[in-house]
Amino acid sequence: MGGELPKAKWIDNVTSHNPVYLWRTDGHMALANSAAMKLAGIDKNTMDVVGGEIVRDKLGNPTGVFKDAAMDLLTKAIPKLSVEEQALSFRKGVEHAISFGVTQIHDMGTWDHLNAFKQLHDAKQLKMRVYSFVPLPTHGKLKNYVQSNGRGNDLHRWGGLKGLVDGSLGSTTAWFYSAYNDEPDKFGFPIYDLKEFKGWIEAGDIAGLNVTIHAIGDRANNWLLDSFEDIVKKNPKNVQRRWRIEHAQHLTEDSITRMNKLSVIPSMQPYHAIDDGRWAEKRIGQERIKTTYPFKSLFDANARVTFGSDSPVAPMNVMQGIYAAVTRRTIDGANPNGWVPSEKISVEQALKAYTVNNAFAGFQENKLGQLKKDFLADLVVLEQDILSIPANQIKDVKVHMTVVDGIIVYEKK
Repeated sequence: MGGELPKAKWIDNVTSHNPVYLWRTDGHMALANSAAMKLAGIDKNTMDVVGGEIVRDKLGNPTGVFKDAAMDLLTKAIPKLSVEEQALSFRKGVEHAISFGVTQIHDMGTWDHLNAFKQLHDAKQLKMRVYSFVPLPTHGKLKNYVQSNGRGNDLHRWGGLKGLVDGSLGSTTAWFYSAYNDEPDKFGFPIYDLKEFKGWIEAGDIAGLNVTIHAIGDRANNWLLDSFEDIVKKNPKNVQRRWRIEHAQHLTEDSITRMNKLSVIPSMQPYHAIDDGRWAEKRIGQERIKTTYPFKSLFDANARVTFGSDSPVAPMNVMQGIYAAVTRRTIDGANPNGWVPSEKISVEQALKAYTVNNAFAGFQENKLGQLKKDFLADLVVLEQDILSIPANQIKDVKVHMTVVDGIIVYEKK
């Protein structure tokens, strides 16, 4: 972190005949070459985008870097994969996931994703459980789809909506109360008009759909908690709701305690802590990092913490996730005792976040998350007992076998 943002001209001389569009790993910033910008009709006269940023030079020309909502200017020009092509890539992705002991994913995807997974399911080629989420602005379409098609079955389900309040820390688009330390003119920003966005959340809630929202910055998280609280007061009849905040990354002390009070599930990805921990302090300072990925504080506040990978932004490997939550050792080796070590949790707590709590977040606590009579037979056999080995060895533990619905779907050779 802290280096110069790339420019189209850096790669133009070797990509002059091919449009190139490269995503940053967090998915909130991308670099396009001049050929791609020309194909998308982007030039100096292209208007700025609400909820995004077109990075420009001193003359106002786009440099090639686009952030959050501005990225849509490029993605609209990219040909779509067919459902068959999507299904093929997802089949390979499923093989990758089950090799790490993942028996279910909650796919924060698109309608194309839902259709591709449905095609795999109908062809009896789906080896793991999938819960499909679609974009929040399409809440009306999902409401109608559920009314016509139900919500699927235990192998492939739908009925979830995913939205985003803000961007990411790495792209300086996460929304904070205070400015970024290394870019003092930036506070981040909400991606959508907040009044309209809150209306989408409320509409999804009234329709009985499962709403989960991405929030990174402290201001984004507090705004979202306030919105959830207001919507509950307006729609008290929906007793089945299970609000989720994806990432819940930078929290205030107040928002940590409110998670349990408002029955909001912080859906977190522990690997990000040992990745971001290499550079986050430079970006937001010593004070704000104290409540960055505050795993222990949330457990202590009785919040129902869930863990996932955020793949492909971070590795799918669950053992690396547990290692990250328990040790908080950054991947550069600079924090052997843990980055913000006061927020380490136990192996038992990490396992609970990956199993029992995840089952609850997916409305499956009565059939998944535990090895229990009459529950669905999803289980993983590891080559070592992670409860008895030193915590720093957990990341290297391999999966011996993955079982989904009583069927061995992966076995190490």
